[in-house]
Amino acid sequence: METGKVIPGKVPTPRQGSLDRFFKLTERKTNVRTEILAGITTFLTMSYIIFVNPMILSDAGIPKEAALAATIYASVFCTILMALWANFPVAVAPGMGLNAFFAYTVVLGHGLSWQTALGAVFISGIVFFLLTVTGIRQKIVEGIPNVLKSAIAVGIGLFIAFIGFSNAGIVVANEATTVGLGDITSKGPLVAIFGLLLAAFLMAKKVKGSLLISILTTTVLAMIVGVVKHPTAVSDIVSLQLPSISETFLAMDLVGAVKYGIISIIFSFTIVELFDNLATLIGLSNKAGLVDKDGKIQNLDRALQADAVGTMASAAVGSTALNAYVENATGIAEGGRTGLTALTTGFLFAVMLIFAPIINFIPSAATAPILILVGALMLSEIKHISFDDFTDVIPAFLTIILMPLTYSIAEGLAFGFVSYTILKLLTGKGKQVHWIMYFVSIAFIINFIMAG
Repeated sequence: METGKVIPGKVPTPRQGSLDRFFKLTERKTNVRTEILAGITTFLTMSYIIFVNPMILSDAGIPKEAALAATIYASVFCTILMALWANFPVAVAPGMGLNAFFAYTVVLGHGLSWQTALGAVFISGIVFFLLTVTGIRQKIVEGIPNVLKSAIAVGIGLFIAFIGFSNAGIVVANEATTVGLGDITSKGPLVAIFGLLLAAFLMAKKVKGSLLISILTTTVLAMIVGVVKHPTAVSDIVSLQLPSISETFLAMDLVGAVKYGIISIIFSFTIVELFDNLATLIGLSNKAGLVDKDGKIQNLDRALQADAVGTMASAAVGSTALNAYVENATGIAEGGRTGLTALTTGFLFAVMLIFAPIINFIPSAATAPILILVGALMLSEIKHISFDDFTDVIPAFLTIILMPLTYSIAEGLAFGFVSYTILKLLTGKGKQVHWIMYFVSIAFIINFIMAG
C-alpha cells in the first residue's frame, strides 16, 4: 500500500501525523473533519452562556463587559486544557447554578462583596483539585445518597427557573402574597414570553444553536419595540480591541472568603461543582464510548483536574466555577470523540471576544427565557427519586423546595443533608447513612448555629 493514500471507508491516515497521534484519532475511530464539525456543533449549543453568565454576574456587581471577557477567557482556557490534558471531547464554561449561587445566594443573599465571593470560588477550586488527586473525591461521591444527588439537580433547576421568571418580570414581589404575577401585558414580559416560546419551539425541533438563536432574535425584537436601545455603528457590535478584565483580574479576596466561613460557602461551591461535573462527565463519557471493558473512564481524573484548575483560573480573571456542559452531548452525537472537538469549541469561544460590545444591547428579557428552559431541563432528574420511602422523600422535597423559596442553594443543601441523616437515625435505618453524611450534616448544623 502506498504511504499516505486514503482508503475509502478508513478513517485517519499516516498523513495526519501529529494530530492523529496526539488526539488518538485512529484509536477512537474518528477523523479531523468529524472532530471539527462536532466542535462547531458543541459551540452552537452552549454559546448562550457567553451572554447569560455576564447578565447574572452583573447582578452581583461585576462590570458587565469585564464579566463577559472573564466568561470567555475562562471557557477558552479550561476547554483547551480539557482538550490537551485529558483528550476529552468536552467543552467547559461557568456553570449554570453555580453562577446563580454566586450572585444571588453568596453576594445578594449573604451580603458579601463579589471580590470575596470570587475568593470562595478560587478556594473551592483548590479543594476540588485536592479531592481529585487524593482520591477522596470518589469517597465523597459514594457517601452521598443518590436521592439527594437527584434532588440537588432538581432544586437548582427550580432556583434557576425562578430567577428567570423574576428577571423576565413574569413573577414579581407582592406584599400580600410574597410573590405574584407581573404585568405580562407590558413590553418586557411579552418579549420574554416570545423568547421562551421561540427557544422551546426550536429545541423541540432539535435546531442546532436554538438557545443562541433565541437570544439574538429576542434581542432584535426588544430593540424594535423599544425595550432596549439598538446599535448605531458597527463598532457597537464588533471590536478588534479585546475586552478588558482589568477591573476583575486577581480582584478575588481570599482572606475575606476564609474569614466569612469555609463551611457554608466554599463547601457548597465544592459539593455542587463536584456532583455536576462528575455526573455530566460520566454521562458524556458513556455516550462517547470512552469507558473501557472494566467500566473505567479514560482520563477521568485528568478531566476533573482540568476543571479544578480551570475554576481557579476563572476566579482569577473574574468569573465563577466551571462545569462540563451536558450540551456537549450534541457534539458527541455528531461523532466527537477526542480533545480535537473541545479544541475547536475553545477556538470558537475565543473568536467571540471581538463581539464583546454586543453584550450592552442584550436585555434580561432575552436571557431570562434561557434560565427558565435550563431549569426545566434539570427537572428530568426527578425520575430518579423513589417516592416509596418517606425517609428519602422528605429530604429530597426539602432540598428541592427550599432552594427557590430561601433563594439559596446552600440552604436547600443543608436542610436536605441534615433531615436525611436525622430521619434515617430516628427510623432505625442508620446503617444506610454513610459516615460522610454525618460529617456534612454536623458541619451544616454548626453553620446554622454560627449564623444564628
